[in-house]
Amino acid sequence: MKTKELLFSAHRDKPDVSSVLEVPQGATELLVLAHGAGAGMYHQNMQRIAEAMHGERIATLRYQFPFRERGGGRDSLEVSLSTVERAVELAGILEPELPIIAGGHSFGGRMTSIAASQGRLCNVKGFVFCAFPLHPRGKPSNERAQHLPEIKAPLLFFTGSKDSLFTAELFKPIHQQIRQSATIHTLDSVDHGYRVSKRSRRSEEDVFEEMGRLTRQWLDRL
Repeated sequence: MKTKELLFSAHRDKPDVSSVLEVPQGATELLVLAHGAGAGMYHQNMQRIAEAMHGERIATLRYQFPFRERGGGRDSLEVSLSTVERAVELAGILEPELPIIAGGHSFGGRMTSIAASQGRLCNVKGFVFCAFPLHPRGKPSNERAQHLPEIKAPLLFFTGSKDSLFTAELFKPIHQQIRQSATIHTLDSVDHGYRVSKRSRRSEEDVFEEMGRLTRQWLDRL
């Protein structure tokens, strides 16, 4: 495994932020992986997603949003989108031979999707959204997904069947618009933080390994 930690400029008005590049032997793609709103790139869930991808020959570039790097309140939308854009640019510089995919967990995935819908992410092969936050807890809506049809690349969604931030019925009208480009996989008995209800889960496969395996299969079909 090749590992490299480095700082990069996320936005002209913000201090540099941290990132970590991990490239397993024989890597075939590079996933630019953004963290959620509640925890940074070193959270165990981010590490386990990355490890599952490495097991499927997918390199990862994890990075911090400025608000997580410094602490304090969340950044403006523009700062967050700039961070995603510059992380994707960095990935292309660090590993120019590897096709790039991009996405992330919850907030990070949503920021990546907005940046993609605005045409800010160039040369990205596809997008992987882990626990896409369709709406705030207790406030069902699909407004956060209205931009998804503007993304002109294949999309892969992993959503837990017990995710309180994703109401499947509300997502159906959006899915109808993106059904030619979107693959949605439901993680059985899994909540927004990847906690598993062992009593009801039918599969014995580790949730993160399931995500890695299905990402590999999805990539092989692109």
